[in-house]
Amino acid sequence: MIDFVSVYIKIRDFSYIFVLTCLPRFPFEQRAQGKLFAFIGTHMQYDKPALSYQEQLALLKNRGLVIANEERAIHLLKFISYYRLSGYWYPMLEEPKTEHLFKEGSKFQDAFNLYCFDRELRQLIGSQLEKIEIAVRATLIYNLSHDHNPFWLEDQTLFSKKVSHARTLTKIEGEFKRSDEDFIKKFKRNYKNEFPPSWMALEVCSFGSLSKLYENLKPGRSKREIASIYGLSDEVFGKWLHVMVYLRNLIAHHSRCWNKILSIQPIKPRTTELQWLINEAPNNRIYFSLSIILYLLQTVNPNQSFSRKIRLLIEKYPDTNIRDMGFPENWQDEPLWN
Repeated sequence: MIDFVSVYIKIRDFSYIFVLTCLPRFPFEQRAQGKLFAFIGTHMQYDKPALSYQEQLALLKNRGLVIANEERAIHLLKFISYYRLSGYWYPMLEEPKTEHLFKEGSKFQDAFNLYCFDRELRQLIGSQLEKIEIAVRATLIYNLSHDHNPFWLEDQTLFSKKVSHARTLTKIEGEFKRSDEDFIKKFKRNYKNEFPPSWMALEVCSFGSLSKLYENLKPGRSKREIASIYGLSDEVFGKWLHVMVYLRNLIAHHSRCWNKILSIQPIKPRTTELQWLINEAPNNRIYFSLSIILYLLQTVNPNQSFSRKIRLLIEKYPDTNIRDMGFPENWQDEPLWN
């Protein structure tokens, strides 16, 4: 039988050497941004200078932004940054927005309030994603270890795409080797296995690796039973896991969630075993993903307080335009949110 893990590692190493030695040497900045094959001169040269905090403040005032407390504004520019805050005052710009002129009455404080709302929203989401990730980890470990054996991770026959399985296994192997957890150290000292049993290996692997393992499982009883624990088909459960990983990565990098158009969009289920949305909602905005979290919490944490905390957060920042988050007018009437 072909050892796909070894084949994948050899192909990866060869590709790395080929890129370093055989392809044209573009500037490092260009290669780092994934533009290895871009033609020089295709884009404009970025030539905007770095501005001091005082210059940034003056620029905002000249463009029409009302700043009541300049000392505090400079503090926020210093410790949050002009560029990060710009995502929150962008909706205040007049059309065309390329002119960077603010609508009359636009206030720096309003942009900062929106930033605070978004930060607290990310914290709420992150706390629930942690519960979901741990639950999914436990479900995969238990079901697949009992359906097969403790070392099912290494069984290529359980997975649809051998190369994808090898790639994921290589990542998990790296995480296992880098881990300084006491239980991993003890396993390495006492056993000769290359991999520990799944309940050890998956305890130190990423949510992304968990998602890919499930997605790549061959269709069958094990895959269906895992999804059915959460009241979903295996197709919907796999896609929703991918979205949860995407959200977790956004939050880990402190990216804006409030009015973001999500680049990874969850599929809409045709049927569900548990309470789901009654009314239609756009699946490319955060409201739909918040609803997915609520749906999964019906299994993971039936006594959840997430929906109440979201309502309280919206009440705390009443000027936030939740329509930009995809919230429909009647969202509070949804049984899922009650």
